[in-house]
Amino acid sequence: MKRVRFIPAQVKTFPDERPDACKRCGSPILFAIFSARLLRCCRMSPRIKIARPVRIAAGVAFTALVPLFLIAFNARWVINFPPLYSYGFDRYGVSDYTGIERDDLLYAGKRIRDYFNNDAEFLEIRVAVRGVMVGNLYNEREVLHMRDVKGLARGVYRVSEISALLMALIAAVGFAERGRAFVPALARLLALGGGATLALAVTVGIGAVFGFDRLFLAFHLISFSNDLWMLDPRRDYLIAMFPQGFFFDATMLIALSVVAQAALLTAIPPLAARMSARGKKNMSRSERRREESARKRGEDA
Repeated sequence: MKRVRFIPAQVKTFPDERPDACKRCGSPILFAIFSARLLRCCRMSPRIKIARPVRIAAGVAFTALVPLFLIAFNARWVINFPPLYSYGFDRYGVSDYTGIERDDLLYAGKRIRDYFNNDAEFLEIRVAVRGVMVGNLYNEREVLHMRDVKGLARGVYRVSEISALLMALIAAVGFAERGRAFVPALARLLALGGGATLALAVTVGIGAVFGFDRLFLAFHLISFSNDLWMLDPRRDYLIAMFPQGFFFDATMLIALSVVAQAALLTAIPPLAARMSARGKKNMSRSERRREESARKRGEDA
């Protein structure tokens, strides 16, 4: 089979439509189709340019999205964390207080977690209370409140997904503009977001420790537009199963997880610098020249 060479001179071009040909590969058509691959293999400078104000705004937005994502992400997994439910039921003596067997309480907890993740409008839980099977563990007021809680939980899910998507988009644009030279800037943005998250988490954590009652009340007043959340543990099983102490424990678990992850983010720049320094020792002379050239292009941009 004969090889066919593509000659760039045969491509018809116009003054306003000149193709950006890769000098090493010599193929404007392949460049248009596989630009990302050719950027890597040919070490070309990025094609897009972003104005400095836009770049600053994107950096600020990325930094603000980090705490939003971390809080929503950790709230999401805590909501769906089975050991939290079993721990709360055991710690607060829910089985003795309600007359519901522990296995039935665990089943009810699973039903609640499933409810937060399915399309059912209302929650229905059939368990035995003091040996008598009930049609639904929760009354109408509790069921309506759980519908509101589900809407809130699904909103948290969406926040975690949208914030992650926006951060990935900003990072993708940064890499498209600056290539590998964007890595140190991305590390700094993650560290700034981690620092902002630490400050926010510590503030909320201190407020929860010294004034959780008021924080819990403020949360309900802000999150719900009705008073369905005002329940009586003497007759409403929902509040009997999940007393205020349960939500304090959940809040502390979220806060500790957020703090740990934010601390890891703040450690990225020094770790990246150390890894970069170690990698440069093992680089060949030609690789070092290419690395310095990419860094200079990033600084000029």
